Amino acid sequence: MSDAATSRHRVRHDRPIGIDLFAGAGGLSLGFEQAGFDVVAAVELDPIHAATHKFNFPDCAVIARSIVGLTGAEIRRMSGLQDREVDVVFGGPPCQGFSLIGQRALEDPRNSLVREFVRVVCELDAKHFVFENVKGLTVGKQKRFLDELIGDFENRGYRVRLPWQVLNASSFGTPQDRKRLFLLGARKDLGVPDYPEPTTCPRPDPDDLFGLERTPTCKDALDDLPEAEEFEELISFDSVPASDWGQPSSYARDLRCLDPESWRFGYERRWDPRILTSSLRTRHSAISRKRFLRTGEGQVEPISRFYKLPAEGISNTLRAGTDSARGAFTSPRPIHYRSPRCVTVREMARLHGYPDWFRFHATKWHGARQVGNSVPPLLGRAIAGAIAEALGVQPRSPSRVVRLGDPALLQMDMGSASMYWGVRTPIARRDRKSGARKRRQSEVEAQATTP
Repeated sequence: MSDAATSRHRVRHDRPIGIDLFAGAGGLSLGFEQAGFDVVAAVELDPIHAATHKFNFPDCAVIARSIVGLTGAEIRRMSGLQDREVDVVFGGPPCQGFSLIGQRALEDPRNSLVREFVRVVCELDAKHFVFENVKGLTVGKQKRFLDELIGDFENRGYRVRLPWQVLNASSFGTPQDRKRLFLLGARKDLGVPDYPEPTTCPRPDPDDLFGLERTPTCKDALDDLPEAEEFEELISFDSVPASDWGQPSSYARDLRCLDPESWRFGYERRWDPRILTSSLRTRHSAISRKRFLRTGEGQVEPISRFYKLPAEGISNTLRAGTDSARGAFTSPRPIHYRSPRCVTVREMARLHGYPDWFRFHATKWHGARQVGNSVPPLLGRAIAGAIAEALGVQPRSPSRVVRLGDPALLQMDMGSASMYWGVRTPIARRDRKSGARKRRQSEVEAQATTP
């Protein structure tokens, strides 16, 4: 039995408290909510992402500002926590993972957000923390940074579950090859959580003693969705009423919330399942479509370099690209296995494990970035379950139904989103000296391809 299990003195039936730092649209927030946590505060610098988080989690206190200088006391006040205990703080701060000559990695100013993460965890006196980041931190020179981070937590009164682990979302029911590093830690007066065990495998071994189920495929994820190309309205709008939904797989049935257990231990949302959302279409040339058709499943189209999804396999890693401060480049969305086009944001969301009630920014650029930047909710739910077990929590499904936020939150540009939150635009403007960059952004927005 692990020390996390032996440290429990009683079974808890309340909903433990979580705080999401670097929250984005809310992939980890959703995972923790579905595992039985109340996520009471989410800190997110980007006003557009903050607005999307507010739409999907209207009862969460969204703090649309930088974590730099934000104190634990301020988070408590803004979220209404007051002196209640914080059970877990989680998030994935951006970091470079290397040091300047003669400096410790954590002293590198490019890694300041990681230091801020550690500081806030300690100021909140959180019982547990979850640090999520790129798997590259575990190799080469980057590992020095990781070792220093673990040492810093230990010097501040926390223990980290070692060895750390890189987890693949495909091992936890998500039809996508996506590997991320996780550090799980606890105050030294508490048991350290264990890492969750895999539940699925893309190609399970029939002789596997653990009996892992097959990871859902791209076809499982997408085949029941109405074909976006059949709706002219989706050229200009990201949602439309749709009636010809197909027969869902068990995976898709879960994301459509067709059964009461689909909500797990999260709050049921009031929504209209007849509306196809986050599905703004892309205009492709006839020549591009021919190239897409000629590309084999699981292959990269040689001119656009777009990856074509395998119907009976899983997706490649869905990436976010860069924000406007670094050129506004979005990683290309993959090609649909059946239709000669790039997948929609909703289809990306299905491949990521987001339920259909969860919505993203109305544009393809922001919406795709929000999906690509986030932790797949099913992976987040597995991590959250490990924290709940260490806390001795017996999760229960809440009875309250939550009404989603104002859809206008999903339409805001950076200026209007900044005004909504009462902050100055935090994302630097792009260099406008060259028209090439502006043209490149337009190409990314439209997912245009060269014939």
